[in-house]
Amino acid sequence: MRIREILQTKGSAVITITPDASVRDLVVLLKEHNLGAVVVSTDGAALDGIVSERDIVRALAVDAAVLSASVSDVMTAGVRTCQLNDSVESLMSTMTDHRIRHLPVVDDDGNLSGIISIGEVVKSTITQLEFGRDQWQGSVSG
Repeated sequence: MRIREILQTKGSAVITITPDASVRDLVVLLKEHNLGAVVVSTDGAALDGIVSERDIVRALAVDAAVLSASVSDVMTAGVRTCQLNDSVESLMSTMTDHRIRHLPVVDDDGNLSGIISIGEVVKSTITQLEFGRDQWQGSVSG
């Protein structure tokens, strides 16, 4: 299975926030959309960074005033990405090896094409396994 297939099912819309927005605005956005991470982008296409709930918690542990800081102060700028034609297996390896829960999907030009969460990877893997099981059961019984 390819990343493209997961995005065809879940959709490619990505909630973004600008680097100059406040961390407080980011927290509201996370809650409003029930997200664990948000892509940081100045224009909604270019990938400037990513910021997760974990990033916010770590920043809060150092300085409670971080809610007034800008997103660029807490975001991860060196973002690992995947592409539409990458396999789900390679995505799982990247997520596991680097302890990443959300991975932006980019096109050949580096523009944002979607985002994949670990939950979506698990769901697609379960769906594949169930399909294989059903195929096997069908061939055995009929």
